[in-house]
Amino acid sequence: MIDIAERPALQQPEYPNPARLERVVHRLGQMPGLVTPLEIRQLKAELARAAAGKAFVLQGGDCAERFAETNPARIRNRIRVMLQMSLVLVHGLGLPIIRIGRFAGQYAKPRSEAFETVDGVSLPSYRGDIINGPAFTEAARIPDPSRMLKAYYHSASTLNYVRALGSSGFADLQTPEKWGEALLNREDDSASYGHLVRTIKDALRFLSTINGDLPESIRHVRFYTGHEALLLPYEEAMTRSVDGHRYNVSAHAPWIGLRTHDPYGAHVAYAASIANPISIKIGPDTPMDAVFRMLDRVDPEHEPGRIALTTRMGAARASDALPDIIRGVRAVGREVLWICDPMHGNTRKTASGHKTRSFEDILSDVQQTMAVHRELGSHLGGLHFELTGDAVTECTGGYDGPTDNDLHQAYRSLVDPRLNGAQALEMAFRVVEAQQSLPR
Repeated sequence: MIDIAERPALQQPEYPNPARLERVVHRLGQMPGLVTPLEIRQLKAELARAAAGKAFVLQGGDCAERFAETNPARIRNRIRVMLQMSLVLVHGLGLPIIRIGRFAGQYAKPRSEAFETVDGVSLPSYRGDIINGPAFTEAARIPDPSRMLKAYYHSASTLNYVRALGSSGFADLQTPEKWGEALLNREDDSASYGHLVRTIKDALRFLSTINGDLPESIRHVRFYTGHEALLLPYEEAMTRSVDGHRYNVSAHAPWIGLRTHDPYGAHVAYAASIANPISIKIGPDTPMDAVFRMLDRVDPEHEPGRIALTTRMGAARASDALPDIIRGVRAVGREVLWICDPMHGNTRKTASGHKTRSFEDILSDVQQTMAVHRELGSHLGGLHFELTGDAVTECTGGYDGPTDNDLHQAYRSLVDPRLNGAQALEMAFRVVEAQQSLPR
């Protein structure tokens, strides 16, 4: 067990009742894992192929999940949009897609400020449903360890439903036209999406004709899960020792965020102690020596599929900052999986006070990142989006997307803005166009 008291543990809540926290952690330690070590090892092997340019990762989901939004419709919408994006990417990139949901555990969020002030009243910031509540009251903002048990049960029910969808006709690649019938009627994407659907269906019919039936890997779709390993008591409680290795069994692919990636901190030490694949988020101002130290601590054996570096550069800095990072990592003999997070470096606040992101900035970030990797002979192995299948108005732009003045119409996020379903699917098309336009 990682003794976080001996290392800097950033972004952790102060629980008023340590004995109650200890009881909750003990109870979680007795619960079944949400994922299995076998699944974790399977994902690690797949991520190794993505690092070598033989597969592509699509990671997406909510900025911060809410307990109240654990319902079938929202889960279906989120899965549907990721399936739609996968279909476009498979066809356009010519690579198998590894789907990692940003769900079933993404209940904790780091915050820039420890306190929030409204009308002269200061209260602890909302840090996600696993820690405290969003209502601006003293009672709601007190960290409550029992919320970790609620997070476990909501994650379990979400995963159960996702697995059921993945093994049912909902995710069957033989019926892709059913995933978003309304989108087929859009003037901008209808022709290209319709052609794509027909192409895929023709290929599937051919496979079925020569094989007698479609293989299991086509009829059933696998989703892995990941979340930021932020709340250390929960992550430790959900860690199990199996065959001489420690696994975080709350998620297949936990990640270390930008605010907690201190090479000498508790989060990096925890990541080094488990056998899951680990993603480390780095920004344009992350020192290279810190990157090297994190790689050495978390992956001293240079294990294939173990490390993903998720870059969050921002459209204004991607072309300038990313090349030196890639060159530096390669110079020390590291082969990592490179993933682009084009969301977090492009957040801004409107005159009305809404946090938002521009579709055009997000796309530009992706385009620049793809171009840099191509120029340096590297592989961009994946994309990481905050998205929802719901018709929210949180990010501006895209085809017929909201403007700054429209954000109030359906702004639902309590933390960061997400692409809605239409914007996410359009983003997949634009990514394919950008990839195909790169010089060979």
